[in-house]
Amino acid sequence: MVATGLDMLLSNTERIKKRNIGLIVNQTSVTTDLSYSWHVLKERGVYVKRIFSPEHGLFATEQDQIAVSDQPAHGSELVSLYGNTAGTLIPDSAVLDHLDLVIFDIQDVGSRYYTYINTLALFMEAVAGRDIEIMVLDRPNPLGGEIVEGPLLDEAYGSFVGVFPAPVRHGMTAGELAFFYRDIKKLDLNLTVIPMEGWHRSMLFPETGLFWLPPSPNMPTFATAEVYPGMCLFEGLNVSEGRGSTTPFQLSGAPFIHPFELAERCRSYGLEGVLFRPLWFKPTFHKYCGEVIGGLWQQVTDRSRYRSFATGVAMTAAIHELYPGQMQFLRGVYEFNDTIPAFDLLAGNSHIRTAIERGADVASILSLWHHDEVEFLGRKQQYHLYHS
Repeated sequence: MVATGLDMLLSNTERIKKRNIGLIVNQTSVTTDLSYSWHVLKERGVYVKRIFSPEHGLFATEQDQIAVSDQPAHGSELVSLYGNTAGTLIPDSAVLDHLDLVIFDIQDVGSRYYTYINTLALFMEAVAGRDIEIMVLDRPNPLGGEIVEGPLLDEAYGSFVGVFPAPVRHGMTAGELAFFYRDIKKLDLNLTVIPMEGWHRSMLFPETGLFWLPPSPNMPTFATAEVYPGMCLFEGLNVSEGRGSTTPFQLSGAPFIHPFELAERCRSYGLEGVLFRPLWFKPTFHKYCGEVIGGLWQQVTDRSRYRSFATGVAMTAAIHELYPGQMQFLRGVYEFNDTIPAFDLLAGNSHIRTAIERGADVASILSLWHHDEVEFLGRKQQYHLYHS
């Protein structure tokens, strides 16, 4: 079984006693017996002055893009880092006073969109130049550490779903990303990473021996995380990404979609490691709540060949071609940004959307980010803390 950074820290807590500590945590910050870190640390005589919670809240009680305010009591001062404005994503200077150590311990899902690592990055910027140590307790990248996929983020499309200049599937752990971000931003920062034991880059989450705890309300299983790098793009479409069902992101659909027609078109692209099953479903909340809509179930058959981002882009192109004038790229406020389409914020550029809109063939679209993947694969190796 993999020993997480938290497990390793708990084997010697003397190093953090007599410190004024803040924790950036949620309900995934647990020991191997599922005890919450803040409880165990207090039992060991460690002083936890303040807890910072990310999007969704300490116990992931809130849906996406919902401000977190009232949260269950837990015995420590609690500060939400996800409110009604972009300013709430950054800790106020006053809540950093009297802290000399802030510990980050949240399970990531291996995708650039997922906001917990972005919370870490923004927090690092906020404490740069101050006498506050940032300590990352590392946890596995559920998708492993070898495969990267998708385009690099164009900094003009930076947002809370795009902070790291990395591909969508980045193949790094939170600790590795922290070192990477410190360097590219040239942050004056005292950064420590407590590495895991027993994790290898080729290892996917089911091989770790750890329990999967849903890190957010719509990430119930590892299978969800597996398809998420591509299917999160549907948050930028008037197509349901499966929220309101028990299998979000594996399901997708809309009232104007004819499932068998769409499945046939998606199969024609020769995408590897995945099957498309046509179906209908009824979301109980979010897009098309209470409506029976047509769509697809995405079944991963070969994890080594499956490319989620390419699959999500290909599905988007198929829907756009089959249902012209019906499928739309959404515009409006998305993660505090009201000037750039959500699809572009997620993709990290506008090239993919515009190629789809002009009817480019799918093979050419899927080749758009190959150079970015090759470049990043070489670059990220200097930050590797673990071997294959």
